Amino acid sequence: MTRTELFAHIRAKESFLCVGLDADPQKMPPHLQGDVLAFNREIIDATRDLCVAYKPNTAFYEALGLNGMRILKETIDYIGKDHLVIADAKRGDIGNTSRYYASFAFHTLGADAITVAPYMGADSVEPFLEYEGKWAIVLALTSNRGSQDFQHASQDGGEQLYAKVMTTAAGWGSPDQLMFVCGATQAEKFAELRRLTPDHFFLVPGIGAQGGDLEGVCRHGMNEHCGLLVNSSRGILYASAETDFAGAARASAQDLQQKMAAALKKYLP
Repeated sequence: MTRTELFAHIRAKESFLCVGLDADPQKMPPHLQGDVLAFNREIIDATRDLCVAYKPNTAFYEALGLNGMRILKETIDYIGKDHLVIADAKRGDIGNTSRYYASFAFHTLGADAITVAPYMGADSVEPFLEYEGKWAIVLALTSNRGSQDFQHASQDGGEQLYAKVMTTAAGWGSPDQLMFVCGATQAEKFAELRRLTPDHFFLVPGIGAQGGDLEGVCRHGMNEHCGLLVNSSRGILYASAETDFAGAARASAQDLQQKMAAALKKYLP
């Protein structure tokens, strides 16, 4: 999916919602008996008109072994072509290894994008940028407590590491190829992040169960193409642990979509 197509979906749905498919059998309603594929299908059916992207976290499926890989592939196939599918795998290795990671994500799974770690530098990210219409989503400023360990470290001249990552990585790929992961719980940083990379999309986790500030993210982070994909996982998936879980998931997603529609009207240039 190209950036133009993604923005068209955002406009049409008045939404920049990404639903994280972090399917944990232990948190699913008991009547499903751990059937991850059935759970995913009901969540997708309940939310597909309210979101523009889905983000299965590959670790949840890898933990289920070979059957988990089958479920992941069938989930992506079930989503179809009208949504951006992000394989949240946080890959990052030398170029030859990254080339195979990219092939698995884009050819085998059929995902549109994959999250990548930039620590090993340009040659570890470039293989993901060789696929037309596909995206590498580079970790930049994350929401977890440990982000303070490295991401905020000052470099020569006082620049913080996350800023160096963004300005450097922005030179590796165009805004049609490359996005950045920017955590919503650090909403006060979004004005700076947008100055650093004015045209790139940000994948924004941390809304919902993690308490991220959607209004602040939109106010400071939106650009003329929206430039935001705001993810919610647990707040949608586990809105209910009963047989009404799909309806509860839809209600949670709809609440976010309505807030996003208002933000688009307010902040989209």
